[in-house]
Amino acid sequence: MTSKPTPRAPAAGDKTAKTAKTTKSPKAPSFAKAPHFVRIIGGRWKRTRLAVADKPGLRPTPDRVRETLFNWLASLAGAGSGELPGWQCIDAFAGTGAIGLEAASRGAASVLLCEQDPALVAQLSALKTKLGAEAVRIERGNGVTALERAVAGSLHAVFLDPPFENAALYAPALRAAARALRPDGVVYLEAARQWSDEELAPLGLVGFRHLKAGSVHAHLLQPAAGAAA
Repeated sequence: MTSKPTPRAPAAGDKTAKTAKTTKSPKAPSFAKAPHFVRIIGGRWKRTRLAVADKPGLRPTPDRVRETLFNWLASLAGAGSGELPGWQCIDAFAGTGAIGLEAASRGAASVLLCEQDPALVAQLSALKTKLGAEAVRIERGNGVTALERAVAGSLHAVFLDPPFENAALYAPALRAAARALRPDGVVYLEAARQWSDEELAPLGLVGFRHLKAGSVHAHLLQPAAGAAA
């Protein structure tokens, strides 16, 4: 009886050798992203944490930028301790409410938070109740419309932080903000690029301060000389 030949083991590098199948490890179950937070930096509610929802376009202003912004504003207010006593403000694209609530924490007399997303509006309402923030009003709706309704020449500060991808919002928001500002008022603008004075002039505004932090361009704008009220 003839014995069967023993099969030859494939040599290393032998092109005819078959690659052993690799077993794929099972996919790890996906979990919802853990919530993250920003904090109120100063004033009555200093260190209060504000939850940041995982929503497209929601981009809370970085802490360092907010700190710089409110240093700028406190310098204009001239009241010391970072306070904004008696200020009338609108946060037209409120999101988490970090900027508007910071203003209220520092003594602003009236802060309107405008937001279109119903879940964020509910979150803002819960925060208002938790903090006992009587100076804060919350409105679900279009921030530009709210600015257009504001009494001309009535606001100390307008905060504009629209979604970067929605470029069409910027010009009408800036124009409406300029109309609503007091002569000594300011607009805070966040954008993906720096706005030049040539672009701002037809909207009734001029650059006063600018800061770049990562992908964020933070502007403090003032009414242009001779701008219509």
